Amino acid sequence: MTIEQVRGRVAIVTGGSGGIGRVTAERLAADGMTVVINYAGSPAPAKEAVNAIIDAGGTASAFQADVADETDVAALFDYADQTYGGVDVVVHTAGIMLLSRLVDLDLADLDRMHRINVRGTFVVDQQAARRVRSGGAIINFSSSVVKIALPRYTAYAATKGAVDAITLILAKELRGRDVTVNAVAPGPTATPLFLDGKSQETIDELASMPPLERLGMPADVAEAVSFLAGPARWVNGQVLYVNGGVI
Repeated sequence: MTIEQVRGRVAIVTGGSGGIGRVTAERLAADGMTVVINYAGSPAPAKEAVNAIIDAGGTASAFQADVADETDVAALFDYADQTYGGVDVVVHTAGIMLLSRLVDLDLADLDRMHRINVRGTFVVDQQAARRVRSGGAIINFSSSVVKIALPRYTAYAATKGAVDAITLILAKELRGRDVTVNAVAPGPTATPLFLDGKSQETIDELASMPPLERLGMPADVAEAVSFLAGPARWVNGQVLYVNGGVI
């Protein structure tokens, strides 16, 4: 896909008001896409993300929706259709991570992660599968911890394993549509949420895991999303590990 073909595409980025989602939204806008930033809670960070894109010369707007609520998500896609004429790319970054050893896990936390991470992916992908235009891309967010298998990530990794399954099967179900479906699986990435509550010793240990000997940055992940959202038309039904070579 040429630069000219990427420009003018319309992308929805769930969880696009902060962290990796925001950097991804900014990257797609810099690529020339019109971006709809979905957010669940406070509108202020979403407004800041939209303004940053507009200030940089891009086109963006924000829309509130609970990704696990099918009515909200349908309204999100309706907004993109009515405002920009359709949807070409869906990047589903929204998710939550609650850590605990399996033996100590509060099952309410398991249910909460399942609702956002698994049901949310299913609901967003369902609308995306119905609406993304020919030549488009659906990009889910998995996690390298599914294979790294770090202690205390049992429930979170289980939800991301479900994301992998949804991704691989949906790619086959969309046969004949010319729509790719992939997932990116970041490793340890230096976002405020990831760093919060971790000791410097823990951060240093995680940073030493990749052969490149550093934590990932949100821009590293956004670069992979940009590839899958634009030129990577022959990459389909894959989980792309974006972790500096940890696995």
